[in-house]
Amino acid sequence: MATISVIVAAAEDGAIGKDNALLCRLPNDLKYFKSLTMGHTIIMGRKTFASLPGGALPGRRNVVLSRSEVEYPLTETFHSVEEVIEAVKNEDEVFFIGGAQIYEQVLKYADKLYLTEIHASFPDADAHFSSVDKSEWREVSRQDNPADEKHRYAYSFVVYERVG
Repeated sequence: MATISVIVAAAEDGAIGKDNALLCRLPNDLKYFKSLTMGHTIIMGRKTFASLPGGALPGRRNVVLSRSEVEYPLTETFHSVEEVIEAVKNEDEVFFIGGAQIYEQVLKYADKLYLTEIHASFPDADAHFSSVDKSEWREVSRQDNPADEKHRYAYSFVVYERVG
């Protein structure tokens, strides 16, 4: 059975986006995302797919979750989280990459959570990540990173595994 992973960058207030875009530019987070997801299946909602500057991300199987029958270039489309989990069950690890509605649906199935904690708040954000019930998750690694000339905010790469 595939490891179901959620990968998200969220601010201290749970914010993950505004106007269908990321909250801020963190180049090292983009590199981290690429290093984790390369060669794997990434699963996203249609709005997240539409927000990708070049369309489908290269080097990965791109899956769009959508209730509509629209076909998205260089992707596969599924209509429910359960349907896509069944379709990827023989893979080693798959990544749900957003957005907020997809995270809400998939979190109960997730085995792993790759959370980039952005050490800031974004009160005008319009997309949020549900708070994680720490009793259901065990932190297995953390890498703290300071703000610098390329990163306006300090941030931490945190990996959680589901307990039990």
